[in-house]
Amino acid sequence: MAAGQRLLKGVFMSICVLFICHGNICRSPMAEFIMKDKVKKLGLEDMFEIASAATSSEEIWNGVGNPMFPSAKDELQKHGIACAGKRARQMVKSDYEEYDYLIGMDDANIRNMKNLFGDGDKIFKLLSFAGGGDSVSDPWYTDRFDVAFEDINRGIDGFLKYLEEKNVIN
Repeated sequence: MAAGQRLLKGVFMSICVLFICHGNICRSPMAEFIMKDKVKKLGLEDMFEIASAATSSEEIWNGVGNPMFPSAKDELQKHGIACAGKRARQMVKSDYEEYDYLIGMDDANIRNMKNLFGDGDKIFKLLSFAGGGDSVSDPWYTDRFDVAFEDINRGIDGFLKYLEEKNVIN
């Protein structure tokens, strides 16, 4: 069995990670694609299932989610990270059972996650993995997608280190 995989009913299961922000058009999809890029570069992509979602339905119209905000896509592209086809989706109660880690970007995200999922041990704030309780800067209000990218990148590096220290990945 490869490191990071677990056997459930005879089937190898991945580490399932869901990044969550308010609308799922800026921070959480940036986190989704940064994480996918990092695990691919580490040769660990087969060990992970990575997605993102919103706490609200504001970016979803008639059941169809809006695409990523153009400035968020542009920031990822500056770093050579592809993100084509992503559309917003709202988190649902069953996400708690499907994902091992539900990672929010700020205190409001965490509060909304706990309102839906309860006080579970799968809920984390991204920058807590980077040694602090800060929130990921929200570029929707600041237009600083570069700052959000750096916050997210730092948080994901911390998350990967956390998984390594827990012997989930090598």
